[in-house]
Amino acid sequence: MTTTAFPSGTALVLVDLQHWIVSRPVAPHSGAAVVRAAARLKAAFEAAGRPVVLVRHARLDGTDGGPDSHFNRFAEEVAARPGNEVVTKYTISAFAGTDLDALLRRLGATALVVAGIATEYGVGETVRGAVALGHPVTVVEDAVSALSAPAHTAALAALRGLGVTVTSTDELIGPAD
Repeated sequence: MTTTAFPSGTALVLVDLQHWIVSRPVAPHSGAAVVRAAARLKAAFEAAGRPVVLVRHARLDGTDGGPDSHFNRFAEEVAARPGNEVVTKYTISAFAGTDLDALLRRLGATALVVAGIATEYGVGETVRGAVALGHPVTVVEDAVSALSAPAHTAALAALRGLGVTVTSTDELIGPAD
């Protein structure tokens, strides 16, 4: 992995990379491929001393087994480590009904890099929320995926229309070693 110098105000936000979500059929990248790319991003941000926020989707009524159930745990490759922040959301957007914006501001985040599943749902709505709150956002195309390849392409086009930068893992942090 290339050593990357992220601007000091850049935070990584990983959306919904829980077992039950990454095991679903998604396109154009498999859940496993998204997790691999997200793990590379996470390692680069941690090595650079930049904030990493993992967002988990949960059900208010607990019918999903709670945050400690196997299905709700983050994929091992991106599991929270000391120093990472975890936000639990109960809607599609990680900003709706959570303290994510306040947390990012406390962390000094002035720009976000976002990855996760699904491009047209949790990722897209979280990015829209970030843009509405004034956060510049970069979405990492190969570290997100959707329920279909056309939905992925359409979601990224819509986000670009909001001024979101779309890039690849290799473009952002360099090729894997």
